[in-house]
Amino acid sequence: MAKKNGFIEEFKQFILRGNVVQMAIGIVVGAAFSAIVTAFVSGVINPLIGMLIGSVDFSELKIVLKAATEETAEVAVMYGVVIQKIFEFVVIALFMFLVIKAMNKLEAAKKAKEEQEQAAKAAEPAPDPEDIVLLREIRDLLKK
Repeated sequence: MAKKNGFIEEFKQFILRGNVVQMAIGIVVGAAFSAIVTAFVSGVINPLIGMLIGSVDFSELKIVLKAATEETAEVAVMYGVVIQKIFEFVVIALFMFLVIKAMNKLEAAKKAKEEQEQAAKAAEPAPDPEDIVLLREIRDLLKK
């Protein structure tokens, strides 16, 4: 029983570790972000591109290998869907790049500010120890 409890405890520590929870949150947020980008691409960008290149809907592009008959369905290579997904991937990657670039810029600014503060602290002379101050006072009194 001790071996089983050890396994359960080890698994619990693994699950509750910060980076696992953060990864799970990142996946959920990423899925929601992907849905937003997909809606943006299909609702805004595709119509604009379609208007520029002749009202083409990428997802409808296909090569018909065998036309539909009364008995069989159409057999087609739906390459437009692949183009659509590649385009969505590129847009998601671009947005993520811009977000990460902005985060890195903010982090670099924060780090530079911290380094400036540390440099300013290092430039200030350290206060004299209390015994040195006391010895100077005694010396000054003896001079008088």
